[in-house]
Formats: sequence, C-alpha cells, structure tokens
Amino acid sequence: MGMIFDTSIWVGLTSGQMSSQSVLKAAGDEQVYISAISLGGLNFGVESCSDPATRMLRIRSLRILQQRPVLDVTSLTASAFGLLAAFMKQSGRSPRTRVNDLWIAAQAIENDYALLTANLKDFDGLPGLRVACP
Repeated sequence: MGMIFDTSIWVGLTSGQMSSQSVLKAAGDEQVYISAISLGGLNFGVESCSDPATRMLRIRSLRILQQRPVLDVTSLTASAFGLLAAFMKQSGRSPRTRVNDLWIAAQAIENDYALLTANLKDFDGLPGLRVACP
C-alpha cells in the first residue's frame, strides 16, 4: 500500500504551518509518494517567488521533495481523471477549479493509495478515493 500527499501537505510542512508529527501520525506505516503534479505546482511556487530569501527556502524544500518516490501520470491516470472530472460536473461542481487536485486523486485511485490532504472538501465524495487528513 501507499499514500500520496496532496500539495497542501507538502506546502504546509515546508512552510511550518503543519506539524510533521501530525502528518507522520496520519501516514502511519504507509510508503509516502509525491505526485509529479505536485512537483509542478511547487516548481511554479519557486519560479513565481520574487523574494530571494523565500525563493531559496522553496528551492531547498523542493530539492528535498524531489528525492521522494514520484508518481508519474499514465494513461490509466488520464482515464481516472476523466471519470472524476465528469463526476464533479454531474454533481454540479466545476472540475476546472480543481484540475490539479483531480489529477492527484486519479493517481491515488489508479495505485489504490490513500490521499492525505489538508483540504478534505476539495475531494469530497469522489468515487473510489480514500482520503485522510492530518
């Protein structure tokens, strides 16, 4: 088994807004993965930062996170993403505002991993997704 950490967890940990103890407790003994989608978002955070000190902190954090096992997007991920986006649309919610979240959720479903997130409402009711919160 395994667990994917949503981007919100990585940001919370690296910014000090989230306790590493609470995250470790929530992950338990599961192997922890980072999504290539999260890496893209975190790279955007580095590239769009104009403060040199903050940018350096983000670069250091990103380099550490890049050493974690990374889940890439596959054709099976794309299929799961399409199902999740359609589900959201049929439920009256816009999938456009949560595209990256849906890709990460699709990876969790594809690999039968749980998703650890600080934003439970973003993943509310998605079929086949196991969600945890620190």
